[in-house]
Amino acid sequence: MRLITRVARSCRGIAWIAAVAALRAAPLQAADAPLPPDAIAWLQRDGFGVDSTALAQYRRLGREGLLDAQLDDRLGDALPAPIQAQLDSMDIAHLTPAALAATLGDARRRLRTLPDQDKREARKDLRQQGNALAEQARENVLLHAVYGPNQLKEQMVWFWLNHFSVFARKAEVNWLVADYAEHSIRPHALGKFRDLVMATLQSPAMLVFLDNAQNASDKLNENYARELMELHTLGVDAGYTQQDVQQLARILTGVGLTPMRGDGPRGRGHRGPLPLGDGLAAFIPRRHDDGDKELLGQHLRGGGFDEVRRAVDLIVSQPACARFVSRQLAEYFVADAPPPALVERMAQTFQHSDGDIAQVLRTMFTSPELIAARGGKFKDPTQFVVSAVRFVADGRPVDDARPIARWLAQLGEPLFGRPTPDGWPLDGASWSSAGQMTERFAVARAIGNGRGLWKDAQAVPALDGPLYQAVLAPRLSARTRAALAQAGSRQEWNAFLLASPEFNYR
Repeated sequence: MRLITRVARSCRGIAWIAAVAALRAAPLQAADAPLPPDAIAWLQRDGFGVDSTALAQYRRLGREGLLDAQLDDRLGDALPAPIQAQLDSMDIAHLTPAALAATLGDARRRLRTLPDQDKREARKDLRQQGNALAEQARENVLLHAVYGPNQLKEQMVWFWLNHFSVFARKAEVNWLVADYAEHSIRPHALGKFRDLVMATLQSPAMLVFLDNAQNASDKLNENYARELMELHTLGVDAGYTQQDVQQLARILTGVGLTPMRGDGPRGRGHRGPLPLGDGLAAFIPRRHDDGDKELLGQHLRGGGFDEVRRAVDLIVSQPACARFVSRQLAEYFVADAPPPALVERMAQTFQHSDGDIAQVLRTMFTSPELIAARGGKFKDPTQFVVSAVRFVADGRPVDDARPIARWLAQLGEPLFGRPTPDGWPLDGASWSSAGQMTERFAVARAIGNGRGLWKDAQAVPALDGPLYQAVLAPRLSARTRAALAQAGSRQEWNAFLLASPEFNYR
């Protein structure tokens, strides 16, 4: 708020008359009348940001009905036709796992045949192709986030992509992130946590990023085993030991990538690779440690890939897993320091429902703590950018999603851009420094301008319409209203509104 006031006071010229008029707008029609404050607060947590579609859903279904439809995934994933056309035109929409394996395999084989002086250029070209595919994957996720009808599901897609984070710039992960988002994360975003863990475990992107593709009985690599327990399931203080990490690494030996064309001969007979997931990943028996293991105090008999399933079952059934995942969810949706009683109830639901993500979310979204905490959760960059675009577009299809991805990168939270496997921070303090706020104001100005989103945009969008009156106007403080009244243009008014505390807190 202080930043907005300082910028507003520095503006010269006559205050923008239209902005003042908007603050004194005539009463709305009954259908557009503001919802009660607790309804708006609930919707702010339920989705990336409130738009007219979200308001209509809430008015039509009610809170309980909307939550049921979202958790049962009955709202579907249908996007506006122009947005779907953009997604269908992307290379990633037509790059099947088989084609991807063939392309990468051929590229590897060609690299081996090139003179040394040509290999650098060939590797650069391969990296650029992969980066282009990763950029399309980012746009795909962000367009779903802006226009997806099931906003709770879209938030969970982003949450799990961050929880099971992969870094696109490592090795060939950039080629693999589109498959990761669409086939490992999205189908399981509201399902059983065990299935989600297994899907990420069988994802080529994860296996490459955390080095399990190199994990073999004769050359153990503990990286994925450690992060699977520390970051994905149990948390750092769950009481497991280094011995448990080593035993899990032994269990995970042989879980890697299927040999791609150009990678040399495949295994034969019963020792050949067994395809996993979509077929890019594979269990390679000849690389697996067949011995018995001891994990978390339990004896696991050696038995091929079935060991992996039994190990995951054991890990996700631990009370520490229920508490860790529940706290992460509550920190993202409710508060930086979520109420312990809420986390405990969510953890109990997790255990009683066999890790049913939808049921854990139901416990959280029907809790009094969710509404009691309104106004106290600062939006991270993804929540801010997506909510701002949703507010500005309000259902109008954008012509170009690339600016959305660039704004996230400008704010320091690019999708698939976290080099370390811990994911981007969930707390507000990590995103509210003076430097961060300066960048956020610049992004607010760019989004409020609207011209990067629509090719034919001739005028700055008017953000003072019915959506503003229903969602934001009733919640504005006197200081925010004063700052808006000092805006010297529509563009400044939009920037001040999107940078206001009321917009930046959920």
